[in-house]
Amino acid sequence: IPKVGSYVKLDLEKIIALKPDLCIGTKDGNPIAAVKRLEALSIPFYTVNPKNFDTVLSTIPAIGSLLNASHKAAALVETLKNRINQVRQCILKSKHRPGVFLQIGISPIVSCGSETFIHELITLAGGRNLTAGSAAFPRFSREQVITLRPDIIIITSMERGGVFERARAQWKDWPQMPAVRNGRIFIVDSDLVDRPSARLVTGLETLARLIHPELFENQ
Repeated sequence: IPKVGSYVKLDLEKIIALKPDLCIGTKDGNPIAAVKRLEALSIPFYTVNPKNFDTVLSTIPAIGSLLNASHKAAALVETLKNRINQVRQCILKSKHRPGVFLQIGISPIVSCGSETFIHELITLAGGRNLTAGSAAFPRFSREQVITLRPDIIIITSMERGGVFERARAQWKDWPQMPAVRNGRIFIVDSDLVDRPSARLVTGLETLARLIHPELFENQ
């Protein structure tokens, strides 16, 4: 697939050279100046703004309609809803809500507040988001995380290389945290939890199995 820039910096020349019939972008990321320039060149641009599970699911049929694929989009949404419901039904079997610290950034340490789709993800998966609050993506010192005493630490980052494993190794120096003492520090692919797409459902299933493995032993 041709690369046409980064999340926030589009290579307009490459996009124009591809002669697209339609451009689809997200409101969070795509510079409005770049969008207006494409539209000035008569290239249609459709913007989506998924922020949680509901808006992810509503975005799919909207794009399906644009692509003359409404039936496929509807079938996909139905499948995703069934998978979400299956997780919900499993989680209802447990009253225990382990405290979860989900680490998005490595340096600085960043987590998620209440008004984020990641918070919704943790909650639906049967966890208790220890960083719930008004700040969307609050920053923490290592000492502040230790004070939270998480039962589970989930590490996810858009960075690659060995950064994940190094972060996990660093937490192991603090055995007073339940997550360290019980061996419950996990690394999850950022593609599944850091972006509001249909893959969030796979992220939900993954987190639910990590947070409540006892509920999925026979699945």
